[in-house]
Amino acid sequence: MIVVRGGRSLFGRVRAAGAKNAALPAIFASLLTSEPVELLHVPCLRDVETAVELVEALGKEVLWEGGRLVIREAGPLSPRAPEGLVRRMRASFLVLGPLVARLGEAQVPLPGGCAIGTRPVDLHLKGLSALGAELTVRGGWVHARAPRLQGRTVYLDYPSVGATEQLLLAGALADRETVVLNPAREPEVVDLSRLLSAMGAETHWEEDRVTVKGGRELSGASWEVIPDRIEAGTFLLAGAITGGKVRVEGVIPEHLGALLVKLGEAGVGVELGGDWVEVAAKGGLRGVNLETRPYPGFPTDLQPPMVSLLSLARGESLVTETVFEGRFGHVGELLRMGASIRRQGASLLIRGVEGLTGTRTLASDIRAGAALVLAGLVAQGTTYVEGTEHIHRGYENLTEKLRELGAWIWEEGRESSR
Repeated sequence: MIVVRGGRSLFGRVRAAGAKNAALPAIFASLLTSEPVELLHVPCLRDVETAVELVEALGKEVLWEGGRLVIREAGPLSPRAPEGLVRRMRASFLVLGPLVARLGEAQVPLPGGCAIGTRPVDLHLKGLSALGAELTVRGGWVHARAPRLQGRTVYLDYPSVGATEQLLLAGALADRETVVLNPAREPEVVDLSRLLSAMGAETHWEEDRVTVKGGRELSGASWEVIPDRIEAGTFLLAGAITGGKVRVEGVIPEHLGALLVKLGEAGVGVELGGDWVEVAAKGGLRGVNLETRPYPGFPTDLQPPMVSLLSLARGESLVTETVFEGRFGHVGELLRMGASIRRQGASLLIRGVEGLTGTRTLASDIRAGAALVLAGLVAQGTTYVEGTEHIHRGYENLTEKLRELGAWIWEEGRESSR
């Protein structure tokens, strides 16, 4: 349980960790080659631990020292993914494409993960089927067979991050070119394509498509994971909600474009450098309207902490969630803290209040947990956030980093208060 005592403005600098959502597909890309893959700037997170356990269970050996992973082949790869690991984390489903591309068969259970909506995998299966995989779904498992995948043109009805990554991974060992029309363009997807290029596949991005030209074999590679724009955005929101001044270093500012625009509209001062972003309070917060959208739109992963900030903004805000219909687990908890939020279908009508009050809360998913921690930073009294296992899946040393910025925060069972 995380314990937060509100009332302190945050000041200082914090360095962004590596992006979880880039590290996970990079780890699964190691299944495409028998040669070593070295990954740098890897965050120490529960989801990364799950990904490491999964590739080890499939036949890899992983050396993990600090932020460096070295993944080697330890023996013959298994085509069957352990059910417990895949159900623990949705991204684990990405092993399906690499396994069937390299081994000609794969057995992967349908995935689990955060309870933020239905998140079907139909686009994954449609894409792999188009590449020639024979797919059967029974008993909660996907069975895939393909003597050799064949590159094709695949149109995605929605620019799904997972489906785009699945097709890039599978296409990297397919005969001929695979063209994905209407792909996801999130920085983490582009980072995966660049890693695949470093391993010997040819990838090319155009305005409406990404192309991957595979080969019979891929080589190993050494690759540095991009900074985590969601973690960086969370710390910027923490500085803004507390009326402080926080600089996040080691970031790619353009990856944060939509958030920075909305922070500016809300009355927050924003400054940019080559690899840093700084926010500073300029006065009271103002309400804004926003919709979550695929990149470069406002990221769904920053909607919950943004809602915490807007709960204290002057006037009204309208927040519409278009990516995950279930991403409102934080709303009920914020209401218990005194926020004024009314749900209208896929939208939240937020009326700013003078202040929030600390209470016991429960994090239902990773980003809801971050939202409740941020609310606790400004709430009167003490806020207790349970469900910290979710937060540890997506944030590396969150409480320690916030404490270094001046927050009065600790986690029971892991550290003592200061």
